[in-house]
Amino acid sequence: RDLAVKVARHPSETVERLWLRLLAYCWQWEESIAFGPGICEPEEPDLVALGADGSTRTLLVRVGRPELARIEKDCARGGGAKVAVLFDTPRRLEAFLAEARAGRPERVARAELAAIPEEILRPLAQREDRRLKLGLTIADDHLYLDVGGETLDGALVRGRP
Repeated sequence: RDLAVKVARHPSETVERLWLRLLAYCWQWEESIAFGPGICEPEEPDLVALGADGSTRTLLVRVGRPELARIEKDCARGGGAKVAVLFDTPRRLEAFLAEARAGRPERVARAELAAIPEEILRPLAQREDRRLKLGLTIADDHLYLDVGGETLDGALVRGRP
């Protein structure tokens, strides 16, 4: 599927986080997915999808380093919406899982948890092009990217509490 996406970067947002939002958008893509207010309103998800009625949330996505309590709330109050988190590193995912397992892991059991490998995110974070053509294929949790002639690939790291 070909998508044309415009992504705005908040002045306090890092390039790395912008890329995480874009990759999460592609990873969880569905017809009604949209970027949320993100940094401006930290209680709101980074991405959200609405149902056919236009008001019921069907998907909540957070990126980077969300707190365990925030994901627990998303799972508890999501009204049945799918909850997904794309972490900035596999180490951060493991730390999140350790914290969840030390408490009540069932509170985040329905969240889809994954991390972007550093060999993908690190080179992307070096790019600050204002316009760019990106080729991305996701097959069985493996990402293949073509960014301005540079090829990157790596597997999403998955986690379960």
